[in-house]
Amino acid sequence: MSPLLTVVAFTLLAGIAMPVGAALASIERIRPRWLETEFRHSAVAFGGGALLAAVALVLVPQAIVELNPLPAALWFFAGGAAFMGLDILMYRLKTSASQLFAMLSDFIPESLALGAAFAFGGRGAILLASLMALQNLPEGFNAYRELRGSTGYSRARIVLMFSLMALLGPLAGVSGYLWLANSAQWVAAIMLFAAGGILYSVFQDIAPQARLNKHWAPSLGALLGFMLGIVGHMLTVV
Repeated sequence: MSPLLTVVAFTLLAGIAMPVGAALASIERIRPRWLETEFRHSAVAFGGGALLAAVALVLVPQAIVELNPLPAALWFFAGGAAFMGLDILMYRLKTSASQLFAMLSDFIPESLALGAAFAFGGRGAILLASLMALQNLPEGFNAYRELRGSTGYSRARIVLMFSLMALLGPLAGVSGYLWLANSAQWVAAIMLFAAGGILYSVFQDIAPQARLNKHWAPSLGALLGFMLGIVGHMLTVV
């Protein structure tokens, strides 16, 4: 398979996790009370663990090799500030799709970084693609529940929307592969920008949603998400 097709395949697989998560959320035969409480919170926490793994094991370690401390810190902070600005905008617009926008705001810069990572030889690219899929699955699940509960969209329409959004991954990945292949510092900047935004989202949105009184599985879900990141990192390094 050519490198360009590899980028398309991996970004598409990571994006497909969004409609898969939505399809799982649409299954009504699962016990509704359990689905709305412990499983949903565990899915949020699992996605948060995978996001932290992507930040700690892929995005930051690879990016800081290419940049000096000051620009690295500025790009990282800029990512968090940008995600905060998006958060404030969503609040003022009172949109019913905040989870959807959060999911896409993670997915697109990560896909750019993923395409560029493949251009540099693929070091850490497969791990990043795997962690993107792990985070997109619970994010797709929760975004579906949010849209289904606050809009009149049918199950099929929401899943179709998420399927079309998955195509943004290959578009961003191919762009990163073609335009950023010769610019290691820009790739590092995008990685740190995405990492800062992700870390902001974890503490602003994901961690508060994951907590559930008198239930302990959600916290274990976060641990499992990060654990899979560790295992993937060790396998790719070896």
